[in-house]
Amino acid sequence: METSKLLWTGPKEAAWTLLLAHGAGVGMDSPFMVAFAEDLAAQGKSIGGLRVARFEFPYMQARHQGKKKPPDREPVLLETWRCMITSMVDGGCPRQRLLIGGKSLGGRMASLIADEQGVAGLICLGYPFHPPGKPQQLRTPHLQALKTPTLICQGTRDPFGKATEVTHYGLSEAIQIYWVDDGDHSFKPRKASGRTETENWEAAMAAIIDFIAKRSS
Repeated sequence: METSKLLWTGPKEAAWTLLLAHGAGVGMDSPFMVAFAEDLAAQGKSIGGLRVARFEFPYMQARHQGKKKPPDREPVLLETWRCMITSMVDGGCPRQRLLIGGKSLGGRMASLIADEQGVAGLICLGYPFHPPGKPQQLRTPHLQALKTPTLICQGTRDPFGKATEVTHYGLSEAIQIYWVDDGDHSFKPRKASGRTETENWEAAMAAIIDFIAKRSS
């Protein structure tokens, strides 16, 4: 499989590399993905530098070419992840310094191959624990045995898995969850909360930097 083009943010000499995939509906150039890549890279000095790489799945690349395609099937998504990780490692990024993850679909696919790939950590931004309105259709069995150190940043009112639901899933002890106050699936709060989307994004990024810092100790 041909690897996707990588979009890099941050210094080449960074101690850590974070490889991110997009969610189902928008690509790696969405405001959410851009903000997290740029701001995390900017905040990476405290952990010896952080370089963020973004890529797109085949269906999203096709959409940019004017072809309306639904998300690829899981085998294609997983193989894309494997190819991208291999490309990173072959390019000189050691697995013990490579973290993987992404927004929603991208993070869920990363979680399915994290243990297999032996990466340093997993970071999921809005994990789709179940389809909205279908809490019985859980996507959690593999998360109960996950060994890779994992951070899931999740809005407290995310329709794909609210705080009141996730606490009962019996997730692996390797997983820690940072709850984004009043956030939806993209961490956006309601006006009545008194918080802003930017504040919630910044809070999630601070949690990510802290998570990576602990991998260094």
